[in-house]
Amino acid sequence: MNNDNTNSEAGLPQRLPLGLYIVLVLIAFTGWISPPVALGGGLLMALTLGNPVPKFSGKASKMLLQWSVVGLGFGMNLQAVWVAGKSGFGFTVATIFGTLLLGYWLGRWLKVESQASTLVSVGTSICGGSAIAAAGAAIDAKPAAMSVALATVFILNAVALFIFPPIGHRLGLDQGEFGIWAAIAIHDTSSVVGAASRYGEEALKIATTVKLVRALWIAPITLVLAFMQRGGAAGKVRLPWFIPAFLAAATVRTLWPAGEPVYDTIAVVAKRCLTPTLFLIGSGLSRSTLKSVGFRPMLQGVLLWVVVSVAGLVAVKYFA
Repeated sequence: MNNDNTNSEAGLPQRLPLGLYIVLVLIAFTGWISPPVALGGGLLMALTLGNPVPKFSGKASKMLLQWSVVGLGFGMNLQAVWVAGKSGFGFTVATIFGTLLLGYWLGRWLKVESQASTLVSVGTSICGGSAIAAAGAAIDAKPAAMSVALATVFILNAVALFIFPPIGHRLGLDQGEFGIWAAIAIHDTSSVVGAASRYGEEALKIATTVKLVRALWIAPITLVLAFMQRGGAAGKVRLPWFIPAFLAAATVRTLWPAGEPVYDTIAVVAKRCLTPTLFLIGSGLSRSTLKSVGFRPMLQGVLLWVVVSVAGLVAVKYFA
């Protein structure tokens, strides 16, 4: 065990005590800071002072995000869920398959390692880290390929969380337009929810629903990848549990409306939990993760992201 209290990756003193880290997480729970500030604070802390409990923060952020998404389901009527999901269906299909095809071409052109290229494309086209994890299991991806893809998506998520709301306001997007655009163009559910929550309540509802409907494509896409992979095991593909749980929560609210005060409280708490979730996600970034991204996979990810973002924006603004 290393007792020199140093940051082995950065070579800098590990000056942030565990107690202070816990205090920062609790402050994020209070609602005194906004989601982007929480994410930015976590990033800054991780890259300067270091994270005293990186494994714990990674597991905690994943668990908190999943339960928060389920909690948000209690704030949505199933009929509204159906309308929102239906409105984004055409955009979802077009962007998923268009992004996969473009990603394949870019990967070959940029000479990106095949597994890393596939995972970056899948993560961009569906829902970031969850899709990468599922696809990685389906194609027996190497740890290095998984790390590169996850790091690429993570960095672009952080950028999107900061820049999407100002762009939406600048272009005059209404709540519905921004919700659909964010769900299509931002990779992970956490950043989609974080960006939409800054834009407004209606944007948050639509973005969360459309993103979760989009995430349902994990199953068919990864099944296809498993069958394409020689010796691929389709049985490894599992749909993230929080997707059906979210829909179940919305169903409960729809069928038993008498409990609406309780449901609303759960939804408010779930939304409050998103801020510390983003702090934990930001604090999980490390210098070695940044180095592992490399130039070619990052360039592929950026180009895919820009194309999807612009195409999605044009679609929701002029053709929705």
